[in-house]
Amino acid sequence: MRGEDARSGALFSYVDLEARVPSSHPLRTIRDLANEALSALAEDFSALYAATGRPSIPPEKLLRAMLLQAFYSIRSERQLMERLDFDLLFRWFVGLGVDDPVWDHSTFSKNRDRLLDGDVAAKFLSAVLAQRRVKRLLSNDHFSVDGTLIEAWASMKSFARKDAGEGPENKSDDPPSGGGGSRNREADFHGEKRSNETHASTSDPEARLYRKGAGKEAKLCFIGHALMENRNALFVDACLTPADGHAERVAALHMIEPRADRAKRITLAADKGYDAEDFVNELRSMRVTPHVAQNVRGRSSAIDGRTTRHAGYGFSLRIRKRIEEGFGWIKTVAGQEKTKFRGCERVGFAFTFAVAAYNLVRLPKLLAAA
Repeated sequence: MRGEDARSGALFSYVDLEARVPSSHPLRTIRDLANEALSALAEDFSALYAATGRPSIPPEKLLRAMLLQAFYSIRSERQLMERLDFDLLFRWFVGLGVDDPVWDHSTFSKNRDRLLDGDVAAKFLSAVLAQRRVKRLLSNDHFSVDGTLIEAWASMKSFARKDAGEGPENKSDDPPSGGGGSRNREADFHGEKRSNETHASTSDPEARLYRKGAGKEAKLCFIGHALMENRNALFVDACLTPADGHAERVAALHMIEPRADRAKRITLAADKGYDAEDFVNELRSMRVTPHVAQNVRGRSSAIDGRTTRHAGYGFSLRIRKRIEEGFGWIKTVAGQEKTKFRGCERVGFAFTFAVAAYNLVRLPKLLAAA
């Protein structure tokens, strides 16, 4: 049963959390934006819970706690619960009273997994952007797209032959040098050719071996994709896919298509990796002008003078680089450089939610300036 998002406290308490938080604290604006978005998702939350039974952690409080985890670079649910136990600012933001007990970290994790079924991260991102004061900040005509590698929660030693399975021959019962449980068997990979066609990770079968470019290290990873509007560099869409050479262009078409208007042209900026004839032609068929950086190394570019002669082309390429600032925050502050989850669905939820958290971090200053 869905728990109630209501603050409770002891009858006699002399600590007023509302008075303890300064009126100018940026978390006040962020909490207002988050609460308005969560209110818009009330029906979606109700559909995820049974009508009767033991009350769960209220999804509103759970998501507010997850926002704090991203804002303050908290590595685990256990550390998040410890911080929530003693930090009055955290209690105020989440909606817990001074005397309310915090949840067990395992209970918190199980309740969070329930939100995967409702695609809550993507709906939360959309609900934040749909607010009237936020919508005024967004551009409907000019966008940028890019992808970033999210390292999988899997060791390269787990990348074994598919026909070998997960039998005892691939594991060792000997404890690792630092102590602990069983580990992968010792192996010498020198001279062995490994590819996604013949090998897969036994820890996360959905992770794929991929490298960003020539000379770069190959890693087990996923690719997170984001669509940014160019006026204030806010992310308006995000998704995650297995890593392969075509994933970025396919995801870009998937994200820009709902925003393409056959009656007017919009622009989409991207880096050299998107300079492919099929991708450019597909954009033009949707009346989307491809402001893609030209990749002329050893071949002809799909972008010609029809596009590059306009001043807006150069402007879009300069703005496009701001998407890297968002990826930097998501990977270093929000902890998505190496995910703590396994499987596309769970990793994608964490990545999309981190994108929403990045928007919320930037919105207080943008709204104040507006």
